[in-house]
Amino acid sequence: MALTADLVERAYRAIENTGPAPDMVRNTETEWNTTVREMLASRPAGQDVWIFAYGSLLWKPAVEHVEERPGVVPGWHRSFCIRMKDWRGTVDQPGLMMGLDRGGQCGGMVLRLAEGTVEAQLGKLVRREMPVRPSSKPITQTSRWVHVHTTQGRFRALAFIVNRNGVNYAGGLTPDETAGILANACGHGGSCAEYLYNTISQLEALGIRDRNLWHLQSLVADKLVSLHP
Repeated sequence: MALTADLVERAYRAIENTGPAPDMVRNTETEWNTTVREMLASRPAGQDVWIFAYGSLLWKPAVEHVEERPGVVPGWHRSFCIRMKDWRGTVDQPGLMMGLDRGGQCGGMVLRLAEGTVEAQLGKLVRREMPVRPSSKPITQTSRWVHVHTTQGRFRALAFIVNRNGVNYAGGLTPDETAGILANACGHGGSCAEYLYNTISQLEALGIRDRNLWHLQSLVADKLVSLHP
């Protein structure tokens, strides 16, 4: 892998946490609880609750789970297509977060929640994945029950997908443009280069090869070498 821990360290800068971007507001307990109720209301009947992990949930799960399996979600692919103005970016230099965008397929892991803990674990999940929302425009990341293919059968799992009409949707970037953003962006939560490095390292450890992400990490490595010789 061309992107190394040393290169990732060069991308880090200490950034003060100044709170959400001006066009974003923090979600409230009421909104988080409503989101969980909506997730459960659309839960597929007669099956366990599974979460599809394809990005940071692979290497830093937000939920306690009792089983995990490799799985493939058809019709969606992982993409750095959500603009971030805090956490791993700033208002002046936004970063990019991964989301599931339409087209292709995505390999990841599915995590099964214990039935008696479903509501509590989903509460943890939405508080981590949906800390803020746009103050007036459509949200960019939402949840959906997607079809997952595993060696032990096909079922549906909850995944966070991209709303292309969302205010922070940043689809259509070339790989080089995406790499330039990931090599430069950093916020109080760390750098985008670190996010990419952690994700692809975990994918490789799990035996999951994402060709687009593998190409992207090489481009980011080259840009970091140029930026920090």
